[in-house]
Amino acid sequence: MNDRLNDRLNDRPNDRTNAGPAAARTRALGLVFPPADHSYTAMQLDFIGRVAEAAQAHDYDVLLTTGKEVDDPPFQRILTDRRVDGLILMEIRLEDARAEHLTALGFPFVSIGRPRREDSWWVDMDWAALGRGCVRHLAELGHRRIAFVNRSEAFFRIGYESAHRGLDGYNQGMAELGAEGRAYFCGDDDAAGRACLERILRDDPGTTAVVSINEAALGGMYRALTRAGRVVPRDFSVVHLAAGPWAESVTPPLTAADYPVDDICRIAVQLMMERLRAPDTPPRHVLLKRLITLRSSTGPVRPVPGVHP
Repeated sequence: MNDRLNDRLNDRPNDRTNAGPAAARTRALGLVFPPADHSYTAMQLDFIGRVAEAAQAHDYDVLLTTGKEVDDPPFQRILTDRRVDGLILMEIRLEDARAEHLTALGFPFVSIGRPRREDSWWVDMDWAALGRGCVRHLAELGHRRIAFVNRSEAFFRIGYESAHRGLDGYNQGMAELGAEGRAYFCGDDDAAGRACLERILRDDPGTTAVVSINEAALGGMYRALTRAGRVVPRDFSVVHLAAGPWAESVTPPLTAADYPVDDICRIAVQLMMERLRAPDTPPRHVLLKRLITLRSSTGPVRPVPGVHP
């Protein structure tokens, strides 16, 4: 199917696979956003709106489409119908077939997320540094038995880069602490979060803290702690790698890096504009580093009654 797609692209008139200033005629960018397994989170929806606003500042419209794989019909249509001058990809995998395919075609794209290949244009958070920083923060509060709550096993196995790099940072932090880490896969909903936290406490009742990268599961994790009689942060600390404004609205407010949605979307669109103006420019990468904002979900370690320290 990829060969047929290549043929269709090459046969079309006014070829714009290496779009430059003269070729940018649609005044539109495509935002490729994989479909939600359940429902989109507030942060995901915020990305869509912020990309549109950033594009409008350059007098560009945004066409939203879904697509996890190269052969997904929406992804094929946006390429073969020449509806956009360039694509912004989200939910990036370490080995992302969409990025590989667009690179082979010479079709301009920028990814929000960092694929392994170095010849891509991308903007991303430093997830590994955040994972390590979360562990170091908890260690400074005296915690040693710290679990990691990741995305689902399916997300991890297909290579979602934030899930892998966040885990790498957590493992590095635990190794520096001289402690053994325990990482858990967790689905993106309240029920999965509750079940995951219950399992963590069954596996090691002496666990006193969790580092999480799964915002959709947070509510269930909080409820599981309440059911277990663990008060946050008196008896148990929770830290998230990065969160949106909602971190202030949960109870207790969540210690997490503030996810710079505005900056990421603005930079992604700016990189896209640079690519369209000068197609031969070497790839540019922007890796954003953020510090954890301390709120009320983390506190000094408190030994668990009846459990050996």
